[in-house]
Amino acid sequence: MKLVELDDSLGAPVEFVTTRLGFVPDAKQELLLRGRMRRVLLNCSRQWGKSTVTAAKAVHRAYTVPDSLVVVLGPGARQSAEFVRKAAGFARRLGIRPRGDGDNEMSLQFPGGSRIVGLPGNKDTVRGFSAVSLLLIDEAARVSDDLYNAVSPMLAVGDGDLWLMSTPHGQRGFFYEEWAHGGDRWERLSVPASECARIDPQFLEEQRKWKGDRWFRQEYCCEFVDTEESVFNSALIRKAINYDLQPLELDEY
Repeated sequence: MKLVELDDSLGAPVEFVTTRLGFVPDAKQELLLRGRMRRVLLNCSRQWGKSTVTAAKAVHRAYTVPDSLVVVLGPGARQSAEFVRKAAGFARRLGIRPRGDGDNEMSLQFPGGSRIVGLPGNKDTVRGFSAVSLLLIDEAARVSDDLYNAVSPMLAVGDGDLWLMSTPHGQRGFFYEEWAHGGDRWERLSVPASECARIDPQFLEEQRKWKGDRWFRQEYCCEFVDTEESVFNSALIRKAINYDLQPLELDEY
């Protein structure tokens, strides 16, 4: 993962979250905060702290860039609500009394006119936002392609940043496709549990024995393995497809 440019113009993000928000990031969390990375794929282990570090990122953006709009969504309203709750906790440390924007149930209004808005995982109710400064999709591997397609146009006017954060969930969906085939327009960061000092190695070994190797590799090793409900191995399916064959054309009666 390369560092695109330092984001010091927005108020030294690492120093801001450390001194103002009371959040001390580890080395890879600091990397995420320090660079102004426009398109980010964060493939991380369970319990690494992706929601916490991205909530700190969201608060930094909203607090230091007046009238900015940060939008977060996940596969359901619960994930978005939890994210906004974490952001509100950081806002309190800035002396900001958490309050909504008056229009959205899951929202946080900042004194400079900025907002953080959490959206439910429903493509029919997320439309209507524009000029988004930062779009965060939490648990992206479990968000539908339809929802991803519905929110992507939010970035068109303001040329905002897009971050996708998730633990893998099989070789399917937009998160996997962007990770595997999205090209160099994305910054990719993978953080397995073995690289997180906050997770006890003994706990990880217990999880491996208890849940099985395939589940463990997905949840803690950041691997895009086939899900348990898959009937056929995805590698076998890819081998069975011949893109050189022309489709069969039938005569019309």
